[in-house]
Amino acid sequence: MPRINLLPWREELRAERQQQFYIGLGVSAAIGIGTAYAGFVFVQGMIDHQNARNNYLRDEIKLVDEKIKEINELQATKQRLISRMQIIEQLQTSRPEVVHLFDEMVRTLPEGAYLNYIKQTASNLEIRGSAESSARVSAYMRNIDSSEWISAPALTVIQTQNEARGRRSTFTLRAKQRRKGAKQEGEEGDL
Repeated sequence: MPRINLLPWREELRAERQQQFYIGLGVSAAIGIGTAYAGFVFVQGMIDHQNARNNYLRDEIKLVDEKIKEINELQATKQRLISRMQIIEQLQTSRPEVVHLFDEMVRTLPEGAYLNYIKQTASNLEIRGSAESSARVSAYMRNIDSSEWISAPALTVIQTQNEARGRRSTFTLRAKQRRKGAKQEGEEGDL
C-alpha cells in the first residue's frame, strides 16, 4: 500500500479557509466600521441640523421679544396720551363751570348778605361771609338748595355779634358744585 500523505493538502485547505475567514472578518470589520462611521456622520448631521434650527428659533424669539417690548412701550405711551387727552377734555368741558358758579353765587346771595371768602376743593365749596341777620343766612342756604349749579348747603359755623350799626351774623357753610352732565347720585365725583 502506498503511503499518501494527506496532511499537506489538509493544511493547505485549512490555511486557505483561515485566510478566507480573516479576509471575511476584515471585510466585515471594514463594513461594520464604515456603517458605524456613516451612522455617526448621519446622526451628527441631524444634531447639527437641529442645533441650527434651535439657533434660528432663538434668534427669532429674540426678535419677537424686542417687538413685544416695543409694542408694550407703544401701548404705555398710548395710555398716557389717552389719559392726557381725557384730562384736557375734562378741563375744556369744565371751563365755563367757573363762570356759572360765580354767577350763581351772586344770584343766590340775598340782599344784606356778603361773602368774604370762597374756597373750592374739587367740587366742594367752603363759603364764609356775614349777613345782617341769621334769617338772611337761612335764605341764602334755601337759595343755594334750589340753585342749578350749587347744592347741598351745610352750615358749619354761625356767630351773631352786636355792633354799633346793629347785629351781624358771620357764617361758614359748605356746599357742592353741581356739574352738568355728571351723575347727581349723592353728588358727582371730582375732576
